This record gives sequence, C-alpha cells and structure tokens, in this order.
Amino acid sequence: MPPDAPTSHTSSSALNPPNPLSSHNPLSSPNSLSTTTPLSETEAEELIHGICFKTGPPRVLGAELEWLVLDAERPGLPLAPERLTAAHEAAGALPLHSRLTVEPGGQLELSSTPADSLSACVDGLQADLTAVRGVLRAQGLVLRGLGQDPRRPYRRLLTDPRYEAMERYLDRAGPAGRAMMCASASVQVCVDAGHEEPGPLGHGRRWRLAHLLGAVLVAAFANSPAVDGPYAGWRCARQGVWEDLDTGRSLAPPLDIEPRAAWTRHALDTRVMCVRAPEGAPEDTPWTVPEGLTFRDWIRTGGPRPATAGDLEYHLTTLFPPVRPRGHLELRMIDAQPGDDGWLVPVAVVHALFDDPEAAETAYRVSKALADSYGPHPAPRNPLWRSAARAGLADPELRSAATACFLAAAEALPRLGASDLVRDTVAEFTERHVLAGRSPADDHAHPRQQLSGKGTRP
Repeated sequence: MPPDAPTSHTSSSALNPPNPLSSHNPLSSPNSLSTTTPLSETEAEELIHGICFKTGPPRVLGAELEWLVLDAERPGLPLAPERLTAAHEAAGALPLHSRLTVEPGGQLELSSTPADSLSACVDGLQADLTAVRGVLRAQGLVLRGLGQDPRRPYRRLLTDPRYEAMERYLDRAGPAGRAMMCASASVQVCVDAGHEEPGPLGHGRRWRLAHLLGAVLVAAFANSPAVDGPYAGWRCARQGVWEDLDTGRSLAPPLDIEPRAAWTRHALDTRVMCVRAPEGAPEDTPWTVPEGLTFRDWIRTGGPRPATAGDLEYHLTTLFPPVRPRGHLELRMIDAQPGDDGWLVPVAVVHALFDDPEAAETAYRVSKALADSYGPHPAPRNPLWRSAARAGLADPELRSAATACFLAAAEALPRLGASDLVRDTVAEFTERHVLAGRSPADDHAHPRQQLSGKGTRP
C-alpha cells in the first residue's frame, strides 16, 4: 500500500530503513515485547530468531533505489544545502506509491511497496521516478545513478542527534564512514526468504546463494570507479568503503551455521553504534556513543541504561552486512546504475536468479564453485569480493560466472512474465557488459564523467 502521507525529508534509510517486503515492523507488533521495558538476553535472542527469516513460498519482490541529486548544468559542483532541502520537500510532497527517504548526504531513495510480480515492481518505481524527476527538473536538478559520489569534501546535510552520533562512531574507524553516509548510492533488491523446507527455494539455500552470488553481482554492476585515494583503480570503490567501515558491522556471519542462529549471534555480538536519548528528552539531546559495547554486553551490564526491545530494533538497522535478513533478504552489494532504466537490470536479474527454480540452481552451482575456490572467509573481506570490487568483470573467473548467471536469468525472465522492456534492457546490458567483460565503471575514463552523464564508450 502507498504511504498515507508524504515521507518527511528528514528521514534516512541508512539508520531507519524502509522495509519493501513488510507492511509492519515485527518488533513493534501487538504480539512483541514492549519497546520500553528492559530486555533479557534470552528475550533478545528469541526476538531476532523469530523475525529474521519469515518463511513461505517466494511471492513478492521489492527494491530500494538510491540516487545522487545534481545540478543539471553544473553536475560536478556541490549543491547548496537549502537547494537540496527544497528539492527533497518538493519530491516528498508528491503522491508516490514508493516511500521517499533522504540519506545523510542528501541522496534520495525510493523504496518500492511489496510487489507480487516483477512488472508491478518495475512499473511502480518507474512511475514514481518519472514524477520525482519532473519535480527536480523544474528546479534545474537531475538524478544520477552512481555508486560513489566523487565530489569532495563530503557534506552531511542531516544534523539530527542520531547522525551526529553515527558520524562520531564511524569516524573511529577512519574516513569510510563519512563516505558511506554522504556519498554512496546503491540498488538494493529484496526477495522473500523462501520455504522453511530445504530445496532450491528453501531459506537456507537462498541465504547461502545471496552470499555466494554477491561477488558476481558486485563485479557485474560495479559503477563507482575511483582514480585516487585508497581505492584508486577500483571499479567498485563503494564496496571498499563498506569493507572499511569497522570490524563486524559490515561483515557477513558464518555460512556454516544455521542461518537464524548465525544472524542472532552476529547481531548481539556486534558493537552498539549509539544509545538513543531517554524517552521524553528534548529532540536535540545528544546520543551516547559507547566504546566497544556489544548489544549482548549492554543487556548483561545494564548500562548506560537498560536495553529495551526498541533499542534492539534500532540496533538491527545499524548493521550493514552485504545481505541483511529482515524477514526477507535484502541484497545490499549492488552499485547504483547509470541511465534512466539501468536500475531495473539488477532488480530483474536478482529476481530471476532467486525466484525461478531452474535459474536459481544454475546460479547456486556456478557461484558456489567460484566461491569455494577462494576459501571460506566471510564477505566482503575475502579475496573473491575484493577482486570483484577492484577488477569487476575484467576478472576472467567472475566474467565466466556472470555470463552463466545472466544467460540463465535471460531464459527465466519470460517464464516470470517480464515485459519486453525488461527483457530487452537485460539483454542489452548482458551483451554490452557481461559478455564483453566490462562493468559499467569501464564505460567512463573518469568518474566525474558519470556526474555529467557523458561516458566514454568503447
């Protein structure tokens, strides 16, 4: 269902992400624990265990599209904060089907409503994008699909206490946190967790597939080239940023443990980013940023104040692994894509490789063979993911795996009722990039060319 009212331009999906495949928040439902009373360790484990995988037949699809907002005539220059804010307010006033949110650096995000078909998902997002682009165009602005904004310095637009606390926490690990908050953009695809029972569409297989396939998706859709700094020469500098955030926060849990148990342990043993101000405190009250405090430690020690179910809910939104279980599976490793329709390629390909049994089996077989050859280290801090981020499809093994997966997806799309537009767009991307061993980043000799939309074609 569409939102009842326009979304506030001050909200942020980085800290309070929309949920494209859920119409309610599992931790604040009538059957859950209170969000204000102290939480025991057992209660926390049971809550996470109960909500991380909602199993059943794969049925719906969702996507979250993040965009840089640029001046149409001078895309390489930063926008004044008041101009960005005016653009957000104008877009937020539209009667959209998707949820509109704003990232800390001013990036716009559209999160689809749950769709029972690929066509419904694509059509809804396209209609909303057309409306948003029209409003921005009237203000001399454009949306640009690019995984990492090359403009410097990083400028944080949103200044709520939670963003202040987030920045203070992430700064401890270096500059990657500010780059993530203020300059990154992605296409996040959300698929159902799958059946409880084992099989090609079972939740255990789909959880593992998402991690095994992740490096192939990073390489195929790499669209954040860097020419200087710590990621110079990388096709997907955005992936380097996520890898460098801090130990544990952006790391995948072990895949050799039952998924619910693995994620529950991972969530509780990850450090707390910040502790919210007490209920009833003034809105500008600073949030506490503890040192080295895991959520499990917080529950056990009871300080700086007793942890609640509401705190656990918030903590889960501050975990940034490449695949995040939120009842469904949220794939977070794909760069924002160039062009008006480039975003629909990862949405369609992921849908095909997860929800068509034949394509899913091909994707699992191909990606598992590739990942197994690189060892068991968790994503994204392993050699395969790093090669995907650095070389993209110039890596011959990733190119071969991507070719098999994209061809399987193309065969599946007619079975899934994909429109001619979707099929043609996927086919064009496959021919231009995958079969040629070129990531979208390879179309641009310098990342600033993507800000202008004028790439260098081979």
